[in-house]
Amino acid sequence: MDKCTLESVEMLTSGNSADSSLDLWSRNDVQTCTSWKAPIIWEGMFTPSHYDQIHRNKGSSVALTVFAVGRYLDAYLETFLNSSEQHFMSSLPVTYYVFTDSPELVPNIKLAPNRHLKVIEVERHTRWQDISMMRMKAISDVIESDIRHHATHVFCFDVDQVFTGRFGPEALGDSVALLHAHYYHLPRMLFTYDHNPKSKAFMKTGDFYYHAAIFGGSWRSVKALTEACYRSIMADKENEVEALWHDESHLNKYFWLHKPSRVLSPEYCWDTSIGYRSDIQVYRLLWAPKDYYNLRTS
Repeated sequence: MDKCTLESVEMLTSGNSADSSLDLWSRNDVQTCTSWKAPIIWEGMFTPSHYDQIHRNKGSSVALTVFAVGRYLDAYLETFLNSSEQHFMSSLPVTYYVFTDSPELVPNIKLAPNRHLKVIEVERHTRWQDISMMRMKAISDVIESDIRHHATHVFCFDVDQVFTGRFGPEALGDSVALLHAHYYHLPRMLFTYDHNPKSKAFMKTGDFYYHAAIFGGSWRSVKALTEACYRSIMADKENEVEALWHDESHLNKYFWLHKPSRVLSPEYCWDTSIGYRSDIQVYRLLWAPKDYYNLRTS
């Protein structure tokens, strides 16, 4: 990874007033800002209570979207929601939007005050790839019909994850991307962008490799992202093309063209199978054990 070359935190272009307190030089072992002057958030760079207070004062509120379709609901949803209640934006109002093909099976979770859960029924596609890609349209639709009236920010998560540490307002920004745990130490030549010129996700190179398991931002920015990715996915379908990593390939292309204003370190979505890394000082969210063969086959 490169090093942050900014001379002062005031040079950041994130547009987030709370970032004036960031210490970009507290971590000399990692990259703490991007070439376009957006912060990369790592443990030790911020004071949690400062971000909690700033966003409470601003009236920030968060919509969390998650898809639990087919066997993923039984396998992961209850653990995901319970761990979120412990660690996700605990200082702010949060509404969960659970997209599922089996609304009657959504567990009854005990929610803290100012926390709500809404269940949205969606069609179950036969291929998991289609489920993954079609979530972009579903998220865009619910932002338009509901979220934009009730929340300032949106975060979109995969369900097969478990919160294990603070995931707080320091992660909020206008447009938020996540460094993929398996790629952040690798050279760009090894990033698995889509290299098929026939796909709308085609990329020769990029800045980072982002993980589609988490993305977020203001509701306007997330709506623009999901609409753009959905249009690209449908254009590929018309041309009988499918991007290498499906919606993640389209997400990476979008963030290459529209730089995120905030980047989250792999602390915010870590895979313990990678092993020990000295720069990962805290686990905020962990990949749950995967059983793709049984979960993705009927």
